[in-house]
Amino acid sequence: MTDEDWMQHAIALAAKAEAQGEVPVGAVLVKDNQLIAEGWNQMISNQDPSAHAEMQAIRAGAQAINNYRLIDCTLYITLEPCSMCAGAMVHSRIKRLVFGAHDLKTGAAGSVLNIVQKPEFNHQLEVVSGVLAETCSEQLSAFFRRRRAQIKAARQQQKLLKQTAGE
Repeated sequence: MTDEDWMQHAIALAAKAEAQGEVPVGAVLVKDNQLIAEGWNQMISNQDPSAHAEMQAIRAGAQAINNYRLIDCTLYITLEPCSMCAGAMVHSRIKRLVFGAHDLKTGAAGSVLNIVQKPEFNHQLEVVSGVLAETCSEQLSAFFRRRRAQIKAARQQQKLLKQTAGE
């Protein structure tokens, strides 16, 4: 399978996260072109700030291969990882990171920071960015547009209820 094929799988997992009320980010861990583990955002449902898609995939991958070192693995993510996730990738010795959308606010694989390729660290990842970037970006943008519209509608409903109650 190609990078695009694996990213399509990650996009499907991101849709699963969204269906659960989570920010739509999906991750797929692959070794020798075989699926090792997958993950999607579950911070809200697990009440765990570390339950990012890539952390879920890394944890499941380590369990699947019985080793915390994920040597020769590739991690596909729909969104550039944050510093927490990037640090976990370095510590787990993931070989290659492939992500879709850049995160210009908190991205730690080149956009804001570049933790995964910091020469002072004892491990650096090969990084491929922008794979199906438009699809990944639109999935996230559409989610936040809907969320803002829902918040606005709820506020308008509250305002209307207060006006009605005050009459």
